[in-house]
Formats: sequence, structure tokens, C-alpha cells
Amino acid sequence: MPAPVSKPDDPALLRIDGPIATITLNRPTAFNSINLPIAQKLEQLAAYIEGDSAIRVVVIEGEGRAFSAGGDLQTIGAAAEAGTVTPVVGELLKHYHAFIEIIRRMPKISLSSVHGSAAGAGMGLAFVTDLCIAAEDAKFTPAYAKIGVSPDGGSTVGIVGTVGSRRALQIFLAEDNFTAQQAHEWGLVAKTVPAADLKAATRQLAERLAQNPPAAIAGTKQLVYQAAATPVKQQLDAEEHKIVMAMNTEEFRTAVKKFTSKSK
Repeated sequence: MPAPVSKPDDPALLRIDGPIATITLNRPTAFNSINLPIAQKLEQLAAYIEGDSAIRVVVIEGEGRAFSAGGDLQTIGAAAEAGTVTPVVGELLKHYHAFIEIIRRMPKISLSSVHGSAAGAGMGLAFVTDLCIAAEDAKFTPAYAKIGVSPDGGSTVGIVGTVGSRRALQIFLAEDNFTAQQAHEWGLVAKTVPAADLKAATRQLAERLAQNPPAAIAGTKQLVYQAAATPVKQQLDAEEHKIVMAMNTEEFRTAVKKFTSKSK
């Protein structure tokens, strides 16, 4: 299956460089807010990445001054006024949530690279990825309670699993916004860097992650996400299955030979 060809005016762009794929949210004049076309494009790009065995890491970034302002309130507000919010938002979230599901299940590491503002579903996207790197001046804005709604876009999936229920309630109901440093202290952001260094630092981290063999990435990601909801015996059986599978790869045999030759 050939890689999708990105056109400059596409709402999301795909760039592939060796084992690293980069998805760029590309609605800069709307602060990369999520409408139906971008949700559909994101689902399409993620489905391609999931099926490409050569890709080990996917980076998600935003074009322009912000990572993402979240759901497109102009579209959603118009639907609410017209009494069509259920079908309009339902169709939008069908595609956007499909994109989130693929990101979470794909046997590859996803890395969000956040600058400017990440609000609402944009904040959710930043933290539903496996790892997040952020500019030191980035701001995260829950936004939901202020407009009288509950979280969507994977916000509870990524945040609750990282910070726990009490901190999540604080974030969604008691915080107007919080800084990249706070997010780092809470475990939501892996690393903060000066804004001018974000592109280079993201690339460096993505290259480091891509050095992990595919079996290690896939097995580790699946085991980590299922651990909290899996009985101990079942989790131990899964660990055994995954490590034996990984030990049957050429990458493992090569790594062990290299390690044992050093120790002699």
C-alpha cells in the first residue's frame, strides 16, 4: 500500500523519514482545531502508519502558533444552534476516536510534540500518545467544564491512566490551565525544552525511540497498557508470551551476542 501523498492544503500532513513518521496538524489559521475533514484525514494517516512495518515511531505536531485548540467550536456551535449537534458531533468523533484507538493500539511508539497551546481535545491528544515532549512555554487548557461539557478526544484515556482519578478531577474541573513544567511534574510530559529547540529535541527523542527493535516496542506497549486492568497471573502469562516472541527475533540474537562478547 503506497504512502498517502500529502498536499500543502491537506488538514493533516504525513512525512516519513526512515522509521519515523510525522503527522502535522495543518489548520494553522484555526489553531489546528479539530473538524470533520481533519478527523477523517487523521484516521486515514494513522491507519496507513499502523500497517507499515518499517515505521517504529510516529510524531504528532501542530503547524503554526499552536499544537491544537481542540474541537472546532464554530462548527459545533453552529450545530448546537441548528439542533443537529448529535449527528454532527457523532460523525466527527466517530473518525477522531477511531484515530485515537489506532494510535493507542498500534505496535509503534507515538510521541506528541507540543508548542503554544493544547486545549480541550488538543490537550487530550497531547497526553493520549505514549510520550509527550513540550516547549517550556507550552500551555495546557482543559476547557471542557468552562463550556459546560465533559472531556472527549481521549482526554480521560491518557490523563487518568497517568495521574490517577483525583489529579484528573483537579485538571478537568479546577484548573483553568497549567504549564509544561506542571505537566512534567505530574508525569504527563516526558521532557521540556526551550521552544527554539523543540523540533531538534523531538527528532533526537524520536530517533532514540526508533532504535528499539519492533518486537520490544510492540510487546512493551501492549503489556504496559493492559497491566492495570489484567489479573496478575494473566499479566505474567502475557509477559512470558511477549518475551519469548521477542527472543525469537534476529535483533535479540544479535544484541545478546554483542552483550556477551563485551562481558568476556
